[in-house]
Amino acid sequence: MIVKEEFLSKLRRYFNLNLYEVKIWTALLSRGVSTAGELSDIANVPRSRSYDVLESLEKKGFVIMKLGKPIKYIAVPPQEVLERVKKNVRQEAEEQVQKLVELKSTDIINELNNLHTQGVELVEPSDLSGSLKGRHNLYNHLELTIRGAEETVTIATTAEGFLRKAEMLKPIFEQLVKRGVKIRIAAPITDETKKMVKLLEGLAEVREAKTKARFIIVDSKELVFMIMDDAEIHPTYDVGIWINTPFFASALEGYFEIAWNELKKIKA
Repeated sequence: MIVKEEFLSKLRRYFNLNLYEVKIWTALLSRGVSTAGELSDIANVPRSRSYDVLESLEKKGFVIMKLGKPIKYIAVPPQEVLERVKKNVRQEAEEQVQKLVELKSTDIINELNNLHTQGVELVEPSDLSGSLKGRHNLYNHLELTIRGAEETVTIATTAEGFLRKAEMLKPIFEQLVKRGVKIRIAAPITDETKKMVKLLEGLAEVREAKTKARFIIVDSKELVFMIMDDAEIHPTYDVGIWINTPFFASALEGYFEIAWNELKKIKA
């Protein structure tokens, strides 16, 4: 049996299996029913490991152990395996989420908050900065920063960035508006972005920007700016810089204010 390494790598990633598991599993699929020894030879997996691997696959729902001697294993149809894996992942995720929900009402989170508060008091303001690599990490930090806004959120973004942010941040904007936070967004306007302007009606004021920029200022104190053009890079290579700097953030917001007054207002 010849199975390409690229195919095995995909199986490992999608089904969360190790190398021996995908080798034994694909070997069994090619045979339908087989012994551990036969699968070891076909998959080029040490015989001393084949029984452990098959036991693991059985627990995960990939194979069934056939009664009788010698012990043989039956391959579960791939479509059924997919459904079982989906069910297990969903169940594990729900259990983990429940644990985290319960954690909020324990003393553990209070102790962690106390540790963080004490730690921040010892940190120099110049140390409150960091590099954010990958759009997923970048947007996670954007959410954290914006959620803590007390007065203003100022956003300059691209057309593509506006589409992403409008959908992702809308629930947070709704919470901020209830607290009286003022939200302003400057972005290029296209047919697609016009639809998102309507989505944010009553939550944020949007004006049309002719130039490309990617930064967010919160309360004239915290600043997150992206150093790459999002139209030219893959999301995993996106990079942002976060800085807690009232001096620079307020200065940048001052320049934004001047430009803002010249921008065209967009109606939903």
